[in-house]
Amino acid sequence: MKLVRLVKAVCARPSIREIMGPLHVRTFQHDFVPRDPNAKPKRFKYPQVYDPYGPRPPPSDKVVELAERIAALPPEERRQIGPTLTERLRHPKMQVIADEGMDLGAQGGAGAGAGAPKAEEKKEKTAFDVKLEKFDAAAKIKVIKEVRAFTNLGLKEAKELVEKAPVILKQGITKDEANDIMEKIKAAGGVAVME
Repeated sequence: MKLVRLVKAVCARPSIREIMGPLHVRTFQHDFVPRDPNAKPKRFKYPQVYDPYGPRPPPSDKVVELAERIAALPPEERRQIGPTLTERLRHPKMQVIADEGMDLGAQGGAGAGAGAPKAEEKKEKTAFDVKLEKFDAAAKIKVIKEVRAFTNLGLKEAKELVEKAPVILKQGITKDEANDIMEKIKAAGGVAVME
């Protein structure tokens, strides 16, 4: 009998349970210390609104006074603040989304506002387009580099755009930006116009 047990112990592979022992099946840790039942839970102060830029300084007295004066204005005058500030601060006009190929139906479109074009003609133009008319064949590479600089196009796209001349390079920009672009293209050996 002893001989059989000895042979089994030497020849037989030990089971996982024998290797791991009781640790493998233990479900309860007797050394776990429970939390004090009389302890109060920690309370964290969370901000009411998450601000990714961190705390901001309080507004100055002038700004607070201005805000109070604006809030006291009647609604008709409050509606005039936005356009007046835009004009005074010389912000560029918002671009109109092209509606080519869209069926607007009764909502709008070309025939919706018959009196609108006349009102627009009276206003001074604030958004301009820069059009490349032509360029010297010897200066083609310089013109392509300049076009890439202000259009953020890749080399292939800029080359194709320049080769399509006359073509509009940039749309809806201010007069100063348009003049700057025209000067750069002229220096590179091209001819650009503002529309």
